Amino acid sequence: QVQLVESGGGLVQAGGSLRLSCATSGGTFVSSAMGWFRQAPGKEREFVAAITWTGDMTDYADSVKGRFTISRNNANFTVYLQMNSLKPDDTAVYYCAAGSMRQSIWYKGYYWGRGTQVTVSS
Repeated sequence: QVQLVESGGGLVQAGGSLRLSCATSGGTFVSSAMGWFRQAPGKEREFVAAITWTGDMTDYADSVKGRFTISRNNANFTVYLQMNSLKPDDTAVYYCAAGSMRQSIWYKGYYWGRGTQVTVSS
């Protein structure tokens, strides 16, 4: 059974940093693109970042480009999201997903984690 478990969320002041981790099990990680999404209260879930299964290509939402970095370690089946220069607008529940990319753009998620809360205070 595929499982994705996010961690690393918390409360941080604006301008601060957090690193989210998504630990996976169940055998799909190495062959899957991995993505991060977020959902703020009253809003729809939105794409944040994605990385190919080889780790050689990434995609980011415009709102986080230059501030967030996605990476992965296929040896320990974990994907990371380094978040710098955080803003109150980044407050949301962050989810990781295993899925696929097409032409270096996120296409579809097949498995999802339960999320980790990130709160950025002003």
